[in-house]
Amino acid sequence: MTEASRPERCALCGRVLEELTRHHLIPRARHHNRRNKRRFGRTEVRERVIWVCRPCHSQVHRVLDEKTLERSYNTLEALQGHPEIRRFTRWIADKPAGFRPKGGRRRRR
Repeated sequence: MTEASRPERCALCGRVLEELTRHHLIPRARHHNRRNKRRFGRTEVRERVIWVCRPCHSQVHRVLDEKTLERSYNTLEALQGHPEIRRFTRWIADKPAGFRPKGGRRRRR
């Protein structure tokens, strides 16, 4: 999806926003991983992105580390199925466009 065809809705919470960020479903830091090179084509690794609002993007990275994102949550459906992500997106879905939540719990190590 190109910048020109960027959607106006967050792929996770569905809010209509002007400012969306690009989330790589296969984290960029993991693109050169041998396992990824076997599983995914070069173009797919780069182009497998979703557009999300900043609060949802921050929540995804707050809850999941890059390796887990790469291996288990590399599709929109998988991300939407994660219990903490689902809980957060339901909560934020009815908040106004400019709403930004304060901090939050960090991912467990």
